Amino acid sequence: MNSLARSIYLLATLLAAWSQAAVAQAASDLETGVDQVVEAEMQRQKIPGVAVGVFQHGEPLIMKGYGYANVEHEVPITPATLFQSASIGKQFTAVATMLQVEDGKVSLDESIRTYFPDAPASWQPVTVRQLLNHTSGIADYFEAMGTNGTEPFDVRRDYPPDELRKLFYQLPMDFPAGSDWRYSNTGYALLGFLIRRVSGRFYGDELEARVFTPLGMDTAQVINEASIIPNRAAGYQLENGEIRNQEWYAPLVNTTADGALYLSLLDYLAWERGLRRRAILTSAGWNEIYTPATLAGNGEYGYGLGWRIGQSKGGAWYHHSGSSQGFNLYFSRYIADDLAIVVLTNLYEGEPEYIVDGIAEIIDPAISKLVPAGTDGK
Repeated sequence: MNSLARSIYLLATLLAAWSQAAVAQAASDLETGVDQVVEAEMQRQKIPGVAVGVFQHGEPLIMKGYGYANVEHEVPITPATLFQSASIGKQFTAVATMLQVEDGKVSLDESIRTYFPDAPASWQPVTVRQLLNHTSGIADYFEAMGTNGTEPFDVRRDYPPDELRKLFYQLPMDFPAGSDWRYSNTGYALLGFLIRRVSGRFYGDELEARVFTPLGMDTAQVINEASIIPNRAAGYQLENGEIRNQEWYAPLVNTTADGALYLSLLDYLAWERGLRRRAILTSAGWNEIYTPATLAGNGEYGYGLGWRIGQSKGGAWYHHSGSSQGFNLYFSRYIADDLAIVVLTNLYEGEPEYIVDGIAEIIDPAISKLVPAGTDGK
């Protein structure tokens, strides 16, 4: 090797070393910044435990646990810790429903009475699509059962699926189908019953076979109170500012399709990779997922099938929260940055959106915020 070649080789080696050092420093700075955001919010909000996943280009930048999965036994949170999904689970129910559509077993714009002929005549205008995008007008069972002479919903009672479905038939219509938007857990619970009716198996089994296993979501599963499930986090709630165990729900109540899954950060990473490459569904199916709701005579509403839909930096922004039974979570995808942030907390009153925003600002201050400007966060 002559002197010129040797000089070029040495320069290239130095540049490579400098580049690697710069990348390592940037990763260290990001982790330090994320630590500061998470630890400050945990203290402010009194959150027992948090799991944070930051994924860019389908690769993990941060996958880290903070605090305790179980306070009583001081079990630390790790990327393998399983958190209840709450309403983040709706995006999986939406995909399971779209699989039935692509199988030719369901039509999005067909009346749901086609599949449930015993449903009230007032439900005839309600379509499968409207269950998915919360424009059905069917009242939310958590809020509406117990009103207008209906039986109150009891979270401690094991409702068989057919009994619960028939109780839903007693719920009022909040507005004519397709004319407005209102979040309704009833719609997604009904979708679980629909999936079972047309596929012949429980919606959780359909997810396991056709979503979780193909994507490598190895620990994703429907909530099961009886089984021994490694790495399961406990959920907590605040009472007079003190941490208490979550309210107990009956086992069957914890299997409805409106948000009854266990997912870890490892599962979310596999899910994000599947979302990026539009796996499982056809391109047309994903286009349906990300199509905003159309309101009769009133334009669009920024909710697709299981996702809230917006814009960030000129690109699509898909996000969704979930809160139930001692857990509060947020999953936010910024397509322009090819960035996804998931924050899982085991506190019902937790506000993971503040952590999501804090992390997003470290990465790119131009990213849109979940928390409205001027909100001081208590």
